Amino acid sequence: MNLANLMNNYEEAVAMILFGIGFSNLLLQSNLIKKIIGLNIMDTAVYLFLALKGYIEGHKAPIVVDGVQSVDAYINPIPSGLVLTGIVVSVSVSALMLALTVRLYRRYHTLNLDEISTLLKKEER
Repeated sequence: MNLANLMNNYEEAVAMILFGIGFSNLLLQSNLIKKIIGLNIMDTAVYLFLALKGYIEGHKAPIVVDGVQSVDAYINPIPSGLVLTGIVVSVSVSALMLALTVRLYRRYHTLNLDEISTLLKKEER
């Protein structure tokens, strides 16, 4: 990929970089809160990418104004709807993960996943 292509598609490159940051955070961190933040960064990158793919330069939101009813004048509303639905689901999943993290902290008094795993193994014996 040459530099001209990268500069023309820098938004997509930013979305990929954000996804990589979130994914590496998810894999490399042992703190549960940091893992949840990494997952939220990944979600945001996917929503950014979907929104970019649904946008058409020079077109408007699909709201009929001034009597213009041509399909060519508006963007496709489906990616926007998918992004909004995804955001709602993401907020719900994040709230559930945080609630479960609070429960784990109350029981094991740590947010380190390795320590929780060690404590679970001791409980099984």
